[in-house]
Amino acid sequence: MPGKSQATVKTSIPTKDQVLVPETLLKKRKSQDKERAEKQQQRETKKKESKQKRDQIFKRAESYVKEYRDAEREKIRLSRVAKQEGSYYVPAEPKLVFVVRIKGINKIDPKKRKTLQLLRLLQINNGVFVRLTKATSEMLKIVEPFVAYGYPNLKSVRELVYKRGYAKSSPGKQRLPLTDNAIIEEHLGQHGIVCMEDLIHEIYTVGPNFKQASNFLW
Repeated sequence: MPGKSQATVKTSIPTKDQVLVPETLLKKRKSQDKERAEKQQQRETKKKESKQKRDQIFKRAESYVKEYRDAEREKIRLSRVAKQEGSYYVPAEPKLVFVVRIKGINKIDPKKRKTLQLLRLLQINNGVFVRLTKATSEMLKIVEPFVAYGYPNLKSVRELVYKRGYAKSSPGKQRLPLTDNAIIEEHLGQHGIVCMEDLIHEIYTVGPNFKQASNFLW
C-alpha cells in the first residue's frame, strides 16, 4: 500500500556451529541414556544375585540344622540301645577344643613361649579353636599353666563366633567385626565358606577347611 513500508522477513542459513550443537547434545543424551540403562541393568543383576545368595544361605542353614538334629538323635538312639543291652554309651572323642590364654609370659621358658605363639595365643584373653590331635594335645600340656580350655558344644561355638568373633583383614591390619557375610565370602569363599553358618559349621564339625576357618578368626 502507498505510504506504508512493507515488512520483510530475514532468512539466514544456519552456521556450522549452530548445526553441530544439537548433534553434540543428541550424542550426549544417547550416551547418558545408555549409561542409565547399563546402571539399571547392573542394579537388577546385583539384586537378582543378592536374592540367589540369600536363598542359598537359607538353604544351607536349614541343611545344617537338620544335620545337627540328626546327629543328636543318633546319640540318643545309641544311648538307649546301650542301656537296653546293659552297657554304657561312650561318646566319640572330642575333635574340637577352645583354648584361652590366662597368664602372661613373664619368666616363661622359650619352649612354652614358642608353643603359645604356635597356638596363636599371643596375649592374655586371646582365645582360639584348635583341632584336637595327639600333637595339639601335647602342646596343651606344655602350656597348661598359662591356658584354660574346654570342649565347646554347638551352642558355645555359635555364641563365641557371633558375640566375640572378629576377622583378620590381612597381616598387619586391624581386626574386623563379623557384621557382614561379604567379609567371610571375600576371605573364605574359595573354600566354600560364604556366611556365618558356614563358618560355624566348619569350626564345630572340624571340617576339611577348619585350619583356614580358624585362622580367619581373630
